[in-house]
Amino acid sequence: MEILDKLEVIKNRWEEIGDKMNDPEVMSDVKKFVKLNKDYRELEPVVNAYKEYKNILANIDSTKEVLETEKDAEFREMAKEEMEELLAKKEKLEEEIRVLLIPKDPQDSKNAIVEIRAGTGGDEASIFAGDLFRMYQKFCESKKWKVDIVNISEGTSGGFKEIVFNVTGHGAYGIMKFESGVHRVQRVPKTETQGRIHTSAASVAVLPEADEFDIELHDRDIRKDTYCSSGPGGQSVNTTYSAIRLTHIPTGIVVTCQDEKSQLKNLAKAMKVLRSRLYEREYAKYLEEISSKRKTMVSTGDRSAKIRTYNWPQGRVTDHRINLTLYNLNAIMDGDIQEIIDKLQMAENAERLKEEVEG
Repeated sequence: MEILDKLEVIKNRWEEIGDKMNDPEVMSDVKKFVKLNKDYRELEPVVNAYKEYKNILANIDSTKEVLETEKDAEFREMAKEEMEELLAKKEKLEEEIRVLLIPKDPQDSKNAIVEIRAGTGGDEASIFAGDLFRMYQKFCESKKWKVDIVNISEGTSGGFKEIVFNVTGHGAYGIMKFESGVHRVQRVPKTETQGRIHTSAASVAVLPEADEFDIELHDRDIRKDTYCSSGPGGQSVNTTYSAIRLTHIPTGIVVTCQDEKSQLKNLAKAMKVLRSRLYEREYAKYLEEISSKRKTMVSTGDRSAKIRTYNWPQGRVTDHRINLTLYNLNAIMDGDIQEIIDKLQMAENAERLKEEVEG
């Protein structure tokens, strides 16, 4: 009955939060209300599973009663079949509940900030960074998440030397975090005349977007510079000083944003990234700790860890963390990465369950 007791406690906590959210005093405190609303949404799947679990247990009890008292052979046979189905459902749901009860990473429900940088491989690495951006863009579209470009530095033959973008959608960070690390490509570059296969790389860093409540920024700590945004080859995109460069004086962190024509919009985007970079410094200690235990996660300090290889001649993608190889490269480059993420999440859940048992 231990699982029921745990679920009962969570249901009571969920109801208590619901009551608090209807309190006029709490409703007027934005910070408190946002926090309670987040907690309420996170507990809801557990409460729904609890209701379903209780319903299955009640049906098992009533079916057991039929088996003990019913004399009609046909009825007993039907009850036996129903009991088998109910026990299978109960076992499956218990497994799901165990995963739901693992303490969640509090960052998982946040939006994400993704940075893609071309690594070794010259122009081909920039082209590959562009391919990765398109892959994520398509994936986010399929999730109905919003992608907002913050900053771009274009490659000389296409693609990007660097691209930074926000992903807005509930749980975006919890899904996109598995993409952090070095992505390697093996193919014949467009610029290669001899038809030789080259290996190039691009690094991906995924940060949880910090809420205003997570990091307090003081104007006195930020130096703001404005300049004209420029396009590829140094050509001027517009002649107004709309591009923004923010320098956080205590840490030396620099953030630029020139994607929007409006200086105010660029400033708002740059502030989001700056807040998240500062938040990452604190969060990095936690990531460092869990990445040493979990093969699915790469700490933000270790941007050199090779996590995945995209091999064009063989049409395959290999995720090295879980030894997963898929032969549907074109679909994956078109944003169909859900299967990889599902397998990584399963591996992470298994690792977290193990931590719970050993802990």
